[in-house]
Amino acid sequence: MPKIIYIEQNGERHEIDAKVGNTVMEGAIKNNVPGIDADCGGACACATCHVYVADEWFEKVGNPSVMEESMLDFAQDVRPTSRLSCQIRITDALDGLTVELPESQH
Repeated sequence: MPKIIYIEQNGERHEIDAKVGNTVMEGAIKNNVPGIDADCGGACACATCHVYVADEWFEKVGNPSVMEESMLDFAQDVRPTSRLSCQIRITDALDGLTVELPESQH
């Protein structure tokens, strides 16, 4: 199982084993990672699962879709590496993926 690392603004790390095919958001919810609310349940209809993808992973994760970009307009403190974690599907290639949780979601 790929490992996904979530880093809170205070530096606390949450390293989880994630199931291939799930999303980064689902991994956070199933493992009680704080800061990922996922109010819409992963339908790309809110921005409460906003994360910052570590620079070295952004290319592997890929760019957001047009629909995701429009949802990111509702997120606070958007950065060039912002993504909605409900839109990042976990693959073996993402083993070690590191995402940072925005301060505004804590």
